[in-house]
Amino acid sequence: MKIEHLGIAVKSLQNSDELFAKLLGKEHYKQEAVEREGVTTSFYELGDSKIELLEASNTDSPIAKFLDKRGEGIHHIAFGVENIEREIVRLKDAGFIFISEEPKDGADNKLVVFLHPKSTNGILVELCQEKP
Repeated sequence: MKIEHLGIAVKSLQNSDELFAKLLGKEHYKQEAVEREGVTTSFYELGDSKIELLEASNTDSPIAKFLDKRGEGIHHIAFGVENIEREIVRLKDAGFIFISEEPKDGADNKLVVFLHPKSTNGILVELCQEKP
């Protein structure tokens, strides 16, 4: 397992892309809409890890609700795993609660699943595996 990326909720992807490009000294390598989640993402590579900026694309999306409740900031931490199915079983057996136990297509060519913050000290945790 490794830290794959940190997800940061932002109000304006355009403004935040400008800020992070200056901060990191490089442009994003990809922007992608994930319609099912009501989000548009922008990715920055940092060595073996990434930063994912997340902008709500509709008012009912989880990111819009997060921004309304908490404002801009870290939304989740994502761990890259070799076998997402095996990790789901291992973590369920260890007592962790999942938002959904079935991996689904996520951004950046990944299968993803989220652990509920109730079981992870209030932190939204994402597991992600590169799609075969």
